[in-house]
Amino acid sequence: MPETIAPAVPPTPPVPLQALLAREDLALRQIAGPADPGIVIHWAHTSEMADPYPYLLGGELLLTAGVHIPEAAGSGTYFEDYVSRIVAAGGAALGFGLAPVHDTVPRALVVACERYGLPLLEVPPQTTFSGVARAVWQLMAQARLAELRRVTEAQQSLAAAASRPDPVPSVLRQLAQRLGGRAVLYGPDGTEVAGAGRETPEAVRTALAELAGVVRPTTAAAADTGRPPATPVSPSAPGPVPTPSGPATRPRPASPAQASPAPPAPTAPATRPHPASAPGPSTAPAGPPTRPRPASHASPAATRAHPTSATDTHGSTHLAVYALGAGAGFVLGVAAPRRDPGDHTIASVAAVLLSLLTGEHQSGAGAARSSALVRLLLGAPPEQVAPLLGTGQWLVVHARPEAQAPDAVAASALGAALGSPLVDLAGDVVRVLVPADREPEPQPGWTLGVSAAAGPPEWPAADTQAARALARARATRTPLVRHAARPALEDLVPRADADTHARTLLAPLAGQAALAETLRTWLSLHGSWDRTAVALDVHRNTVRQRIARCAALLAADLDDPDVRMELWFALRRT
Repeated sequence: MPETIAPAVPPTPPVPLQALLAREDLALRQIAGPADPGIVIHWAHTSEMADPYPYLLGGELLLTAGVHIPEAAGSGTYFEDYVSRIVAAGGAALGFGLAPVHDTVPRALVVACERYGLPLLEVPPQTTFSGVARAVWQLMAQARLAELRRVTEAQQSLAAAASRPDPVPSVLRQLAQRLGGRAVLYGPDGTEVAGAGRETPEAVRTALAELAGVVRPTTAAAADTGRPPATPVSPSAPGPVPTPSGPATRPRPASPAQASPAPPAPTAPATRPHPASAPGPSTAPAGPPTRPRPASHASPAATRAHPTSATDTHGSTHLAVYALGAGAGFVLGVAAPRRDPGDHTIASVAAVLLSLLTGEHQSGAGAARSSALVRLLLGAPPEQVAPLLGTGQWLVVHARPEAQAPDAVAASALGAALGSPLVDLAGDVVRVLVPADREPEPQPGWTLGVSAAAGPPEWPAADTQAARALARARATRTPLVRHAARPALEDLVPRADADTHARTLLAPLAGQAALAETLRTWLSLHGSWDRTAVALDVHRNTVRQRIARCAALLAADLDDPDVRMELWFALRRT
């Protein structure tokens, strides 16, 4: 006997059957079948064929006036066969129009719909079938507009979250809020890097992590774990399979209807699985016989392609995962109690943003950095390694977030905003090496110090310049401070003579780096105790004690502007 086929879902949102019944202008009345609020309609279709099966795609509200019903239908199996064929074709509901052929709905048809779990609607004489179809499309248009509005608002909120100082956690929080569930970012090794939203049971977290492995590139996983790549999933083997029309889904186990082709007993009416059921193991009781769904025609290359997204269910929780970037190994996972229209689009927007925040930002940058690191470890000097990263001069940027301590993901996002993947997270400071032709701009939520442009031999000095610029930026509450690299009076003195004079003048402070740095910072901030304390992360009394100690060791009056100027020139040479 034939088997039920899955409905060919149109690009428009489905209409809940209850919404159609709520239309007072139609005056429809359900007289048989389940009153499940989850039953939806994808379209309306009118047919007076005795066997409408060949003409249905699934998900229809089939409308009929009973013209096809023979006079002796009530005494045979006509209605049983008729309803079973509608259910087998995936029909969502049956509407029976009263007058001019029938004054009432045949009792045998009501019994058959109850038995097969097909909702039966009574259409009054004043309601035309075209009016019902128009109402379906009106409800679809309203649902589509609501979905587009929801997706647009979600896109705007996700984009705003991506521009925050903590972009990755912010995007995850916004996504979890929009979907009403939990959003998780998995690293290339499968560990949870960040998460947001409502807590989920351990079993759901495990199932989501396992599903993430379906879309994670095997080469990335093998590189991070040291294990050989897993065998790609075959479409004929158990497990998630990519489909041409959407994300991969785990195949359902054989349902009782497929295992037992016998029709249900009259004492146990079957619940008809409605066409919009979410992917996952089927729990519907045995129903009418179904016909096999035609296999999709995919090329061998498409069959072997690794899926970029996959869906599954764990109990009543809907799971979805999305691969980020071009094989970097990061995966976005979502667990939500329901799956509404537009959820896939919203999650896809978040996946694109997270791909930009976590992925490589320059073509070949990963290979170049790997080669540069190997050469440095093998003893090559920085000036020989620097051409692998780019030509010309560079800027060193030191950055600290205003709110919380930075993490690896936030540091990577800052590097992306500054246009460089060369990022170092050193404690509470993020250091970024930026090509000099990319002028750093203030970043929301960050305080930046930028060095003067320098070649590889001067990088250590540039690093010191950036650190001092950051200290000054924090002390003056300025988003970005650049090191002033312009000609000064000290440049009129030969370098060797200036260095000798600086060492002689500052000799009493030799070996006391804290005193020298405190004096330098205090002078740069025009003798401000409070700003110096902020810049050095010490108490203002500590600053006072150190400056007093410097004055005593140098035997100098630090209130004298000439003394301050001379000491400042000397400190700039060290």
